[in-house]
Amino acid sequence: MTARRRVRVRVRGTVQGVGFRPYVHRLAGDLGLAGFVLNDAEGVLVEVEADGAAVDRFLERLAADAPPLAAVEHLEPSELTPLGDRGFAIVASEGGAEPSAGVTPDAATCDDCLAELRDPADRRFRYPFVNCTNCGPRFTIVVGVPYDRGNTTMAGFAMCAPCRAEYDDPADRRFHAEPNACPECGPAARLLGRWPIGTPVGGQLANDPVARAAAALADGAIVAVKGIGGFHLACRAGDERVVARLRARKRREEKPFAVMAADIEGARRLAVLGAAEEALMAARDRPIVLAPRRDDAGVAPSVAPGSADLGVMLPYSPLHHLLLADAATPLVMTSGNISDEPIAHRDDDALERLAGIADLFLLHDRPIATRTDDSVVRAVPGRPALVIRRSRGRVPDAIDLPVAAERPLLACGAELKSTFCLARGRRAWVGHHIGDLHNWETLRSFREGIAHFERLFAIVPEVVVHDLHPDYLSTAHALERQGVEHLAVQHHHAHLAACLAEHGWTGEAVGAIYDGAGLGTDGTVWGGEILVGDLAGARRAAHLRPVRLPGGDAAVREPWRMACAWLQEAAGPDPPLPPALAGRVDAAAWAAVARLARSELSPVTTSAGRLFDAVAALCGLRPRVSHEGQAAIELEAACDPGERGAYPMDGLDPREAILAITADVAAGVPTGVVAARFHRGLAAATADAVSDAASRGGAGAAVLSGGVFQNRRLLEDASTHLRRAGLRVLVPERLPPNDGGIAYGQAAVAAAGDP
Repeated sequence: MTARRRVRVRVRGTVQGVGFRPYVHRLAGDLGLAGFVLNDAEGVLVEVEADGAAVDRFLERLAADAPPLAAVEHLEPSELTPLGDRGFAIVASEGGAEPSAGVTPDAATCDDCLAELRDPADRRFRYPFVNCTNCGPRFTIVVGVPYDRGNTTMAGFAMCAPCRAEYDDPADRRFHAEPNACPECGPAARLLGRWPIGTPVGGQLANDPVARAAAALADGAIVAVKGIGGFHLACRAGDERVVARLRARKRREEKPFAVMAADIEGARRLAVLGAAEEALMAARDRPIVLAPRRDDAGVAPSVAPGSADLGVMLPYSPLHHLLLADAATPLVMTSGNISDEPIAHRDDDALERLAGIADLFLLHDRPIATRTDDSVVRAVPGRPALVIRRSRGRVPDAIDLPVAAERPLLACGAELKSTFCLARGRRAWVGHHIGDLHNWETLRSFREGIAHFERLFAIVPEVVVHDLHPDYLSTAHALERQGVEHLAVQHHHAHLAACLAEHGWTGEAVGAIYDGAGLGTDGTVWGGEILVGDLAGARRAAHLRPVRLPGGDAAVREPWRMACAWLQEAAGPDPPLPPALAGRVDAAAWAAVARLARSELSPVTTSAGRLFDAVAALCGLRPRVSHEGQAAIELEAACDPGERGAYPMDGLDPREAILAITADVAAGVPTGVVAARFHRGLAAATADAVSDAASRGGAGAAVLSGGVFQNRRLLEDASTHLRRAGLRVLVPERLPPNDGGIAYGQAAVAAAGDP
């Protein structure tokens, strides 16, 4: 037997609320170790004592065999003097230290809990809030750390004797499951009507609000459903009349709705799913997965008009499982809001704001501490999923910075797809998706989210970072902060830095950063940039040919304006109205915009997003849009996958391509062929520009980021060209390429430049 040892182990990572302490208790018991384990503000602290060989085995297995929801990032062992302890205990949490423990994201209902939910003999049969240490709400109910029941919105529910026995038993899978509850002691659902608002719904199935709501959905009702991170608006996905009614009431003209299927078989009947899509759909965060819609999918045309893809997800809470099973049909599950507002997450707010939309309200009395929309992802062959929106199920997992922030900092992000980021040392916490900061409600949600994270992680920022654009509301919020250092970061450099930092790349790289708009250092509107740089700084090596943005923001809403501007740039003044737009755009308005596109009153832009708009309009696909990115999405969807041609675009100058596109459309070349040739031409030109900049500067990595690279076809083609050129290709993986990653990039720039 080797000499007796005592070792203290600091465990850092996502290790609270995931069954880590009972796991340590069981592991210590298996190995005959004495000591204790506890939660504290930094994570988990363990002390073990036994002969040296047993301690070594414990250290080998501690991270390797951790529970499924745990993410052990660091083990910090230190030797202590043996105390002669006998037995191993889970002891009470310690408070008072500076919090840095990983708060766990919400996790989908596990198979064990689902079995109980469906077992008529189980005491939790059809209980909409069944959970255990391996699943259930986490971040959305947390109000503070350590992660104990008193620091969650479950604090007001006193456990009954059977639940308390489970909670106190280290051998039980509900040991210290903070949301643990049952029908006798936990949250309860209720169904309320619309007229008068808040009236309890009786009648048949009145004692089972979920079953009653499902019956109403099957009959064509619109139901506001309170979930884990906020409210959904639900209706039958296959009923065109009710989907159109929901769209009209919600004031959401054409932006696609997400659909929830009861199980993976149901999802397969809606969308073409490969192994990657199915794995994403079944992951513990249960995101919305974008996938090609099946031709025979039983969904109404109004669910996703003009889109070849459907956003499909599986149930992730027991309430959702019950509702889908009872309704026996796929359901639209869209955010519980009026367009452009944050989702409702409090009962009174939902009853007020959604009264003009929902016929019924399926509520429950477990408060939601933090509203979180569903995350959205898209599978990309040969690489991790492309994250479109990072929120429920993924937040607030920390993302390390490659360079430590010497001072605590707050990065306020951009204006669209807003997120924020708090950082201390190497740890960075990117907030949940807030939305577009265009109104007071969204700005208030942004401010509340920042304040919550500051409390949760005990961060008092000394540096506050913001976008270069002075008129962004996120910039205004940053500049309101007193007694701090302010730092402005150029928008596209933040995109570049976010991708570099996520991959731990601290050297120089070349980035193709394509998006809709960002203020450049020269005062013009950038958006088609080739940047060379690192975390600390970047220079502009090349860019798309500049063109006028006739009417400013009006050109974003009316892509035909960009078609006019680009035609004028390519063919000269006063281009004729293309046949594809005849009858859809007034000839006098076209002539007026052509004059405006020659005027210095119109700003100059290099935006790749606006180039996509122009091509979509020239193809006759989308002269006007109701939401940002709509024209580009439809242009991608139109591509003929068999087309191998490419329009010329020498040196990121699209003028020759614009003329070829106009001629082909006029000659009757199919839209799918034109769209594919445009994508292939832009991808090749982008790769050439990046490769040229890399060869001149000696960079070995290429970054593809910005919202335009949500386009899978462009991303795949450009990546293939760059890899063939011998460059390592870096794309965002844990964060979106769109403005949802800007705040993290700002934080990385600030950390790298902090003396």
